[in-house]
Amino acid sequence: MALKIYTKTGDKGTTSLIGGTKVSKSHLRIEAYGTVDELNSHIGLCRDLSADEKVRSLLQEIQDRLFTIGSSLACDPVKEPKMRIPDLKEEDVTLLENEIDRMNESLEPMKSFILPGGHVAVSQVHIARCVCRRAERCCVRLESEGTGVESVIIKYLNRLSDYLFVLARYTTHLLKAEEIPWKPRI
Repeated sequence: MALKIYTKTGDKGTTSLIGGTKVSKSHLRIEAYGTVDELNSHIGLCRDLSADEKVRSLLQEIQDRLFTIGSSLACDPVKEPKMRIPDLKEEDVTLLENEIDRMNESLEPMKSFILPGGHVAVSQVHIARCVCRRAERCCVRLESEGTGVESVIIKYLNRLSDYLFVLARYTTHLLKAEEIPWKPRI
C-alpha cells in the first residue's frame, strides 16, 4: 500500500521542523525554506527551457544545493548540530563566481539597466532571480533575529541571484534575442 501524501497534522496551521519542534506555518523559518523551494521550482523551469547543456547541468547542481539549503533552514537550529544535514561549502559559491565570469566573457558591457523580457526563457530566469532575492531577504531576516542561518547560505543566495542575472543576459545572447534597455521618462 502506498503512503498517503496527506497527514492532516498541519490542519491547524502548525508544522514541524526537522528535529520535531512545532512552529506556526507563518514562522519566518517556514517562509524562508518555502521560498527556497519555490526558487528550486523556478530553476527547474529555467533548466527545462535552456538548450545549453552546460547551463542545464549547472542548474541541476544548483537545485541540489537549494535542497541542501532548504534542509538546513527546515531544521531546528538548536538541534541541527546533532543531525546529519548536508553542508553548503565555499566551493559552491566559487563555482557560481567562475560561471558568472565565463558567461560575462561573451557578453557586451551593460550600458543601461535592462528590462526583463525578450524571450520566455529570459523572462523565466529573471523570475528565478527575483525569487532568489526574496529567499535571500528571508534568510537575512532570520539571521538578524538570531535564529541561526549559516553565513554561507546568505552568501550563496546572493551570488546565485548575480549568476541568474548574468544567465538571463547570456540566454539572451545564446538565443540571439534583444536586450531591452530601460529608457526612463524624462
